[in-house]
Amino acid sequence: MSVPAGPGDEAPYPLPSTRAWQERWIEAVLATEGVNVPRAALENIAPFIVHPKALVTRAGSGGDLRLRPELITQVTTDSGWMLVLEVRMHGAGGVVWPANERITTAWHSIANPAETQGRTLARVRPWRRTTIDGEGRTFAALESAAPSREWLADSIEWAASELRNRDGARSHNLLEELALHGQQEPGMYVPQYHRLDAPAAESEDGYWGWMAVRGNNRTMRRQDLLGITSAQVLTGVPFATLGQHHKPGVAVNPHYWLGALSRKLNDEYQEAARSGAADPLAPALRARRVAEVRAHLVIGCPTPDRLFSVVQGGNRRDHVHPPLGFAPNDRARALGRNVLGAYVASGALNKSLAEVLAGTDPIAELPGILARLDQKSLAIQLPDQPEHSVSTLRDARSMLLLAELFPLDNGDNEQKRHLIRHALSEAAPSSLQLADINRRARAWSALTSQSYPRPWNPRVAEIFQREARKGFALSRRPLTEVLKAADTDDAAFEELVIFRAAHWLAAFDLIDADRGSLAGQSDEEDGTKSNRVRRSVKNILTALRNNRIVAVGLLRELAAAMDAGDRAPRRIMPTGEPEPDGEPANRAWFNRTFPKTIGTQGEQRPARLPDDTAEPIPETDAQAVVRLTKEVENLVRGLADSSKDIRACLRELATRAKEAGMDCALTEPKAEELALSVSKTLGSLRFVPETLTGLSQSD
Repeated sequence: MSVPAGPGDEAPYPLPSTRAWQERWIEAVLATEGVNVPRAALENIAPFIVHPKALVTRAGSGGDLRLRPELITQVTTDSGWMLVLEVRMHGAGGVVWPANERITTAWHSIANPAETQGRTLARVRPWRRTTIDGEGRTFAALESAAPSREWLADSIEWAASELRNRDGARSHNLLEELALHGQQEPGMYVPQYHRLDAPAAESEDGYWGWMAVRGNNRTMRRQDLLGITSAQVLTGVPFATLGQHHKPGVAVNPHYWLGALSRKLNDEYQEAARSGAADPLAPALRARRVAEVRAHLVIGCPTPDRLFSVVQGGNRRDHVHPPLGFAPNDRARALGRNVLGAYVASGALNKSLAEVLAGTDPIAELPGILARLDQKSLAIQLPDQPEHSVSTLRDARSMLLLAELFPLDNGDNEQKRHLIRHALSEAAPSSLQLADINRRARAWSALTSQSYPRPWNPRVAEIFQREARKGFALSRRPLTEVLKAADTDDAAFEELVIFRAAHWLAAFDLIDADRGSLAGQSDEEDGTKSNRVRRSVKNILTALRNNRIVAVGLLRELAAAMDAGDRAPRRIMPTGEPEPDGEPANRAWFNRTFPKTIGTQGEQRPARLPDDTAEPIPETDAQAVVRLTKEVENLVRGLADSSKDIRACLRELATRAKEAGMDCALTEPKAEELALSVSKTLGSLRFVPETLTGLSQSD
């Protein structure tokens, strides 16, 4: 294989600039108006900057160095704005960010009040320090804590692994694209200090890293090509990786290890060029097109206390119009956080409350935050007591989220109703489609699931009708009161069914959103297989209403199970009490106890399950006519509504695909599959008008 010649091809991997020019560049950055990034963060990234001399200019004749103004951009997100500097950076620069929106479900959330085992995402805070004059100041940087260097490195490796797990949704091979064509779009990086709670040495109290708030996958794949990892960039590169096999341990100083890495790669590149028969898979050849890349560095923010939300908002547009197949829960969470960030930036929502609702601050702080706010403006109240149960805290957070994502149509919420439509690119409230309502419901559901051990399918929240565009007026009663009154209080029971039941049942794996065909799927109980029941969440809630005593007992038992460490819930007897020594509740038991119903309004008739031997409820022919007439009417009206929603969704799909720059919104097989399904449905509907006319009474 011959190596293409070109400018700089003899040594494509840049060496760090001199210490003197690194210091001049740092001084120029700090002297630029609007910059409030810490010096220590700039010292960490300076070795990666290619030709820093080209980035600065003199402020007047003989003046001090300043950054060239054409390289500085003010980037605005829904949460605020920041100053960004464009540079040429060594391809090894940047660190995969565990707080990446696309992998949030890979971590246990600090929004979960229960004790959990496993990987928990570190809490990210603003970087605050005391200045020389003794005053506290917040800088344009982030900070988090790690128990040890090993824990920190493992956390970064886990984040990279989760990104790779989700790479299958990409329509192309990013690694090969970077190797063949280089990186076309710059990534964005924000400084973050990773403090060690238990440093191994006095000099090792933490690590600065420039985290990839946009371009995590590109950062990871560039480093794959270069033969290093993000964890090594942050905490130290093994000497063996640098070709210094006689040295144990790692090199922490980026000026040293980056220079050693570039020299090693340049030597390997030149050796391959001289041989004339180079291995096309040699790292030095494959990585040459990402030896240096364009990058955007966050160097200033007028609201550094909100920097975390501001920088995360920089790539949330990708979640609204996704170029990649983001997992539904990750995408829905990002949409919800986008709304909360827009509220905070406009002063419509308390920042501390927004961080708890977004899942970035512990839910244990919620009672104290609510106590400091105007109680009349809150969607729910917590009892004045020193401690609150797990179920109460989870419920309060969920109800507060619901109120923010479906703000009530009144004068007090006019600003929020405008902001949420802007953040989610929605039409006017009068034109809000069911697809828009479901998008909000999924965001509510996905964010709520952060307070539970495992995320559930956010589609379980698709239970609202078009009336939801007017917002929800909640009773504001705490969960304990609602559960206590649900036996006899119809409003309390409905509030439980509509706003709690689906999430709780999904959390304990008693239901899931209908995912389509259930062929070959089954539940097992007592060693006996029973076919699973395909049913919508709306149908499940109707079944709860049809068996109120047991439903209330089950909901109380689920709350008790949460408070006891998310133990398995017990089955409920017809009296509404848990079985004292019975088997744990599962899907098979739930489907027998709350059988699938037919019809959507009026009288409901239980549908016989495969293992249900009970006789159907007797009814006269006249009663059957009344019931079936109502069912036909409801089904026809539902069909008409569905057809309107399909048309609206198709129009929106075409618009979104165009805005995202996608040539096709659907693959050809998927389009053909859906079109065939519609054709079959139309075929089965052709007889309906004639049959309806035949059943009508003639004049």
